[in-house]
Amino acid sequence: LPPFAAANLCPGAEQKVVFITARVHPGETPSSFVCQGIIDFLVSHHPIAKVLRDHLVFKIVPMLNPDGVYLGNYRCSLMGFDLNRHWANPSPWAHPTLHGVKQLVIDMYNNPKINLEFYIDIHAHSTMMNGFMYGNIFEDEERFQRQAVFPKLLCQNAEDFSYSSTSFNRDAVKAGTGRRFLGGLLNDTSYCYTLEVSFYSYILGGPTAAVPYTEEAYMKLGRNVARTFLDYYRLNSLVERPLGTTPKTR
Repeated sequence: LPPFAAANLCPGAEQKVVFITARVHPGETPSSFVCQGIIDFLVSHHPIAKVLRDHLVFKIVPMLNPDGVYLGNYRCSLMGFDLNRHWANPSPWAHPTLHGVKQLVIDMYNNPKINLEFYIDIHAHSTMMNGFMYGNIFEDEERFQRQAVFPKLLCQNAEDFSYSSTSFNRDAVKAGTGRRFLGGLLNDTSYCYTLEVSFYSYILGGPTAAVPYTEEAYMKLGRNVARTFLDYYRLNSLVERPLGTTPKTR
């Protein structure tokens, strides 16, 4: 490794992994812009990005359904499958992207040097406004409460993210989704979410008019998702801040 490589990437080092996927449904183009915002921020020279790279490992799959995107499909893959219903038993032939990603997740889960702490699958929603999340329901009340921490922090960082629209469920229809399947596979220190963002607009505080989403607004939400990990892991004190001018006395 080069001398400037982060210590958490050295051979044998313990790693805290954040796994992010997007665009499993081809028509949900906003998810790509949100994911692009996350990637652009993490590889930037921003002081927060540097701290995040030093302490966390981000694994990002920006397009889970490239064939469907290429064909212009709305929801299905090349073979007509809704890939987000086949996480439980993906076929290497019919669902190759899911099969490969699931195998990578399992390999990391079985590696004692890796703590897979977050899985976030990015989608777009055609009827709801703002950004919001879906999470899982657990019998353990403490685990359920801990799961709510990240979306609450994101709500503080992103004006277009709504915690009130965030919900936790065990809907049988969603059993084959990444969020539901991996939530049942991983241990109680892992948190799995679906991040949804509106196709069209968001509402700021109060009964104001809806603000149309733009590509930049989607990417800003992605940047705010990345920044929220700084708060979650309490790394704020490590961010280098430029020296300010000495305030004048009265």
